[in-house]
Amino acid sequence: MDLVLHYLPWVLAMIAAGLIAGFVAGLLGVGGGIVIVPVLDTLLAALDVDPSIRMKVAVASSLGTIVATSWSSARSHRKHDAVDFDLLKSWGPMIFFGVVIGTALAGVVDGRVLKLVFAVTALVVAANMFLRSNSQKLTDGFPNVPVKLGLGVLLGAISAMMGIGGGTLGVTILTAVGMDIRRAVGTSSAIGFIIAIPATIGYVIAGWNMPGLPPLSLGFVNLIAVAAIVPLSILAAPYGARMTHTIDRRYLAYGFGAFLLLTAAKMLMDLYF
Repeated sequence: MDLVLHYLPWVLAMIAAGLIAGFVAGLLGVGGGIVIVPVLDTLLAALDVDPSIRMKVAVASSLGTIVATSWSSARSHRKHDAVDFDLLKSWGPMIFFGVVIGTALAGVVDGRVLKLVFAVTALVVAANMFLRSNSQKLTDGFPNVPVKLGLGVLLGAISAMMGIGGGTLGVTILTAVGMDIRRAVGTSSAIGFIIAIPATIGYVIAGWNMPGLPPLSLGFVNLIAVAAIVPLSILAAPYGARMTHTIDRRYLAYGFGAFLLLTAAKMLMDLYF
């Protein structure tokens, strides 16, 4: 009974996080990680998890939930013909390669490095969304093949280190090369599925037998968090996906930017205050 009471606040918080994350995943194509990672990091701090691994557990557990959330969100977007499968076929291998690099780096650096990567990337993308609130394209398609492949590696690596499904960078990159934001959101939700599976496996291996992990952790992936968040994320994701197709794209961009700005601010405050 004492053990149940000890983890009850955590489970309740995960229920709330799951509903919010699933809705945001469908709405913005971010896989929910942009919500889940800060929430898990805060909860793990309250449970006195060592700061050197706290962010790794948050990132890994977030990726574990994104496997299911992105699948649900991508299916909803596919019904609206908002997933570019040709792009996924050509870009997917480089994204996967980037995930391997990012996961390997995350396994050896201090968890605070992951927090800094999360904050800086979120801040840059938020600024981009505000400056390009109408999702004005910078180029008409990718300038050339090397740029396209390099951006795929970067997308995979940073997303793996941030614990996000690829939407944070994917939407930014795809709208910059001329894709409509709704189609960019839908395609990014499918990219999240490509990222989450290998990254989750990598974090399990990297954290195997690591001292100081929370109870019921498989490597850096905490099974309590995953079990609490996944069902509710799947339930809420289709509602967010449907709303994407009813909102003016300028407001969608502003909402995406504001969400990232708040998240970046919290992470930086945690690091320096």
